[in-house]
Amino acid sequence: MPPKETSSVIGQTRGPTARASSPEESSNGPRHLALLNELPVLFAHDAALGPLLQRITELLVETIPGATRGAMLLADRASGKLLLKAHVPTGEPDASLALAQRAMDRRQGFIWRQDEHESQNPSTSGYRVESAMYAPMLWRDETLGVVCAESQNTALDAEDLRLMVTVAHYAAMAAVQQRLQDDLRQNASLLNRMMANFSPKIRAQLLAKARNGRLRLGGEKSEIVVMLSDLRLFTRATMNMESEDVFDMLNDYLAAESEAVFKHDGTIDKFLGDGILAVFGSPEPDPARHEKAVAAALAMQDAMKLVNASRRANGQVTCEAGIGIHCGQALHGFVGSNELIEFTVIGDTVNLTQRLEAAASGGEIVISREMHQRVWETVDVEPITIETKHEGSLAAFRLRGVKDAPKAGGHGL
Repeated sequence: MPPKETSSVIGQTRGPTARASSPEESSNGPRHLALLNELPVLFAHDAALGPLLQRITELLVETIPGATRGAMLLADRASGKLLLKAHVPTGEPDASLALAQRAMDRRQGFIWRQDEHESQNPSTSGYRVESAMYAPMLWRDETLGVVCAESQNTALDAEDLRLMVTVAHYAAMAAVQQRLQDDLRQNASLLNRMMANFSPKIRAQLLAKARNGRLRLGGEKSEIVVMLSDLRLFTRATMNMESEDVFDMLNDYLAAESEAVFKHDGTIDKFLGDGILAVFGSPEPDPARHEKAVAAALAMQDAMKLVNASRRANGQVTCEAGIGIHCGQALHGFVGSNELIEFTVIGDTVNLTQRLEAAASGGEIVISREMHQRVWETVDVEPITIETKHEGSLAAFRLRGVKDAPKAGGHGL
């Protein structure tokens, strides 16, 4: 035989201010009113959700005459499973999952009463329950959980149920507020991790987009500049080093190179072991991307020299970097999911940059013919030919520096 219920059922289609009956008009009015007045005070303290729900449950059981036990269950956002978030007495949780689910499915609060001939018992702790109340925690169209109270000796009544319905609304508001805070923290953490790959200038532009809701997954195809830097003979140099020393060495070099990239508005696509893949002109377009890439590469080699000087002074192992730069059409933008977003660049432009980087000896910068066509007026180069397995012979240029600025009154180059 199914458990019997009273006809005391209260829907929850209205907010906590909806008037079922005034607390002052009920026999328990002063106690109910005291609880309802205390709930906003609890919210004002900005307590963590767990202690807040526990305190609400304690106050509910204290306020309802005859209530001996209470619990608050929240649905897990991923699985939907009801999680026990608060209960009274401490250490003795008790609630009927069947009745809790009924309240959530029907979106109504109700009273369950034990008939004197009824053998079924909603208690999971073995206690005989005279009556119990269950009220869903609703927020807009979502059911977040359930609040329940039990009495072993007293029949709970409709006045108590009205109070519980209101308390359930407040508990839902607390849960939603915590959820929003968690989402904000998660999004902020994700945004901070993602922004670490960009220069301060580009970071500011992307944050402005994020604030306006215009930073989304996706990308575009356009002409960008790709730079690849790699440490020469790194494996051999670190073969006999302790792992901590190897990572310290990597951090020395990569930090210095990254700073040079950011200083010239570049974006770090990724770290490739002992190398860096950087992009100029993405994710924000930059008409000076070619010149900035050249300047960044020269700054990176200067930074490498400073790091090496410091490491030699301390008797530490040193390395040099080879750098390749190419420009061309590529797919670039943000990929991933709501939990993990990464910037990436895809296309043959990246592959050809790898060929250029492989042809650069330690301390050298090799640029493609396409790059040279765009910066020829300002750079000092040496023509070279690169032999590749798949592309054949490639015309390229070894970058020796930038030309001196023309003197005042002169024509220059």
